[in-house]
Amino acid sequence: MRSIRTRITLLTVCLIIITVVSMAIHSVFFIRNTEKQESNQLLLLLCETGEKNLDYYFNSVQKSVGKVASIVETDLDGLEEKQLAQHVERVRKSFDEMASKTNGVLTYYYRIDPEVSKNVKGFWYTDLDGEGFVEHQVTDITEYDTSDTSKLVWFTVPKYEGEPVWLPPYITDNLDKRVISYNVPIYWRGRFIGVVGIEIDYTTMAEQVESIRLYNNGYAFLSDENGNLFFHPRIDVSQYAEGELPKAPVSAVDKSTFVRYNYEGVDKIAAWLPLSNGMRLNVTVPVAETEGDWQDLMWQIMVFAVVVLVVASAFTMLYAKRIAKPLEELTNAAEQVDQGNYDISLAYDRDDEVGRLTRTFKRLTGHMKDHISDLNKRAYVDSMTNVRNKGAYSSYTEDLQKALESNANLAFAVGMFDCDNLKMINDKYGHEKGDEYLMAACRLICRVFQHSPVFRIGGDEFSVVLQNDDLKNRDELVRKFKESMIEISASAKNEWEQIHVAMGIAVYDAQTDHSVRDVLLRADELMYENKRVRKMGR
Repeated sequence: MRSIRTRITLLTVCLIIITVVSMAIHSVFFIRNTEKQESNQLLLLLCETGEKNLDYYFNSVQKSVGKVASIVETDLDGLEEKQLAQHVERVRKSFDEMASKTNGVLTYYYRIDPEVSKNVKGFWYTDLDGEGFVEHQVTDITEYDTSDTSKLVWFTVPKYEGEPVWLPPYITDNLDKRVISYNVPIYWRGRFIGVVGIEIDYTTMAEQVESIRLYNNGYAFLSDENGNLFFHPRIDVSQYAEGELPKAPVSAVDKSTFVRYNYEGVDKIAAWLPLSNGMRLNVTVPVAETEGDWQDLMWQIMVFAVVVLVVASAFTMLYAKRIAKPLEELTNAAEQVDQGNYDISLAYDRDDEVGRLTRTFKRLTGHMKDHISDLNKRAYVDSMTNVRNKGAYSSYTEDLQKALESNANLAFAVGMFDCDNLKMINDKYGHEKGDEYLMAACRLICRVFQHSPVFRIGGDEFSVVLQNDDLKNRDELVRKFKESMIEISASAKNEWEQIHVAMGIAVYDAQTDHSVRDVLLRADELMYENKRVRKMGR
């Protein structure tokens, strides 16, 4: 008959093996999946940061050219040569001030269509050495067919399009410089007058993209939606003639945000985002580098588990009686973890094998608890729009109610948003276009109310909770939202690209509102009133 000590030893060894191996295997798979998700999030975050920086720069150029174009159209009072010449001189100074404040500007120009005047040609200023802008002899437009958009693109394309346009990289006439440009056509009483534009030094944009790095061999590149490369840190795009640009990997122009592909025999993963000038920013990294950390950690866990098993088995026979009690506690703790209780307490902390096993178990449990907590947080994110979902909204408003109960003077406001025409778009164009419509509306809400939490609380409904600066500036934000909605809808070519959103914002009033729910209801009523007024105005 086996002794109690032998039976305790055998039982203890078995429990250690089962517990450590189970935890190690579970941890390996859990860490692998979590690390892959975190690597993707890091890749996307880097892409989003680069996209915001580039868009901020492109938007500053658009803003400068747009202001000049507005000044030009306001100042233009006639097309007689004397009036036109005086008008050009007045505009010249304003344009110089705008261009001097914009980083990376190589040239700026205001060119008059020869069909309007053959003598008043406008002006063209260049800054080739960084010493300041000097006037350059203008290109003779009469030597070109302005209906041919393959030539003199900075003039012919905006004239043909009839609206502001970003042009992909091209070689400037006379200067032999690679640039990208933003151009705005000028009209007076419905007649095309000319073009206002700014050309940006290609290297300024390239330096910003080249600064985006991830791991050891990650990098960023620019392309269009068809995969034509505009900038690549390992390919000299400037050697290629216009119309013969090299191609990005075919799978890298997929519609998915994350794309796995093989390039030059290396498996890679890329994330891409569209830029405001029509380009795509792609950030790519070798898959092996993204998986290196979790693979090393996996082997460390497995090796450590084996070491713990060997040590525990070797010394269990000698210390069975001594370790019976702490092993029982450890077994109980493992059962609690298995039942989902990670708040365990293990008092045994001696410097021996059981103590090390106990501390290791506590660390593993702590890591698992953190990872599960992180997964629970992700459960509050709407899968389509990546904003917080209805569950997060309920939790947030409950916390807000608790804060209100302890501080009756709490300042906040609630905004309700309802997307019009979603059913019509779904029925007419399909749910895919309906999703695009919802995501475009959500992006606009997030962009305007960027310092406030945004929630998707229904199929076509969103909510925003405003506090601090957004609360103080709510009127300005509402105005900006409405203007942006009108601007986007006016420039959209398709119905699902337009944005029509009813909005209602209610500010908490301690005199009339007894709870957060009262504010929510008022915001909802204001939104539906806004929807009714908008329908009557159509």
